[in-house]
Amino acid sequence: MVWKKLGSGNFSSCPNGSQWIWDVFGECAQDGWDEASVGLGLISILCFASSTFPQYIKACKTGNMDQALSLWFLLGWIGGDSCNLIGSFLADQLPLQTYTAVYYVLADLVMLSLYFHYKFKNRPSALSAPINAVLLFGMGLVCASPLLSSTGPVATPREVFQGRKLLSVEPGNKPFTKQEIIGFVIGSISSVLYLFSRLPQIHTNFLRKSTQGISYSLFALVMLGNTLYGMSVLLKNPEDGQSEGSYVLHHLPWLVGSLGVLLLDTIISIQFLVYRNAATSSEHQPLLPS
Repeated sequence: MVWKKLGSGNFSSCPNGSQWIWDVFGECAQDGWDEASVGLGLISILCFASSTFPQYIKACKTGNMDQALSLWFLLGWIGGDSCNLIGSFLADQLPLQTYTAVYYVLADLVMLSLYFHYKFKNRPSALSAPINAVLLFGMGLVCASPLLSSTGPVATPREVFQGRKLLSVEPGNKPFTKQEIIGFVIGSISSVLYLFSRLPQIHTNFLRKSTQGISYSLFALVMLGNTLYGMSVLLKNPEDGQSEGSYVLHHLPWLVGSLGVLLLDTIISIQFLVYRNAATSSEHQPLLPS
């Protein structure tokens, strides 16, 4: 999505809106629902932003990230985040959704770089330099993607604000534009990749009967971030005249992508509990056989 401004410096087009949210995000938050949506969205970004750092530290300490994490898990994750980013720009998603997607693609690229670093460190290969170059090029593209937001159209101001009405059945189904349809399809692909990315990691943990080399904080913070992210979308007021059902439909792929993976992340959490004794015993094994 393009960062939505209701008018450059024209706060009068946002009746009863929050001044600081308008100044910082250019978004019109006109009641407690909108403010709660922005607040939860900000907290979810903090969760996403901090979730990968424990894994970075874990990888540096153990040096076996290439064995602990499934490559298909990382590829599925970065594929889902990339589609999420593209779909967010095209499908008229909320600003916080778009900027969360930008950051998380960057974090995925760092994670993938660490994976290949330790893989080629343990098993030297002539392909390491080209792969690192491709990853750096990808990070550059993602860093430049927010600049696209400056070319987007300015959203039409809301003339009348009517508070959130749960289970609204009033007419107001916002039609999908051609661009939004493309974004919706890409967002749906993103959700599928998110869901299927967890399966290889679950399989890898099951084969190893261990979660060594994986930081549980990665999954715990992602679960918390996804929960808050989904809540922030659901709490946001629909556009003027748009029904609740139409609003949810427009954001459905992103809701499935955030809330749908919670079940699979819960399974991974159970694996951490089941295999915790195996991890503890292996950590206390002697370095040399007796």
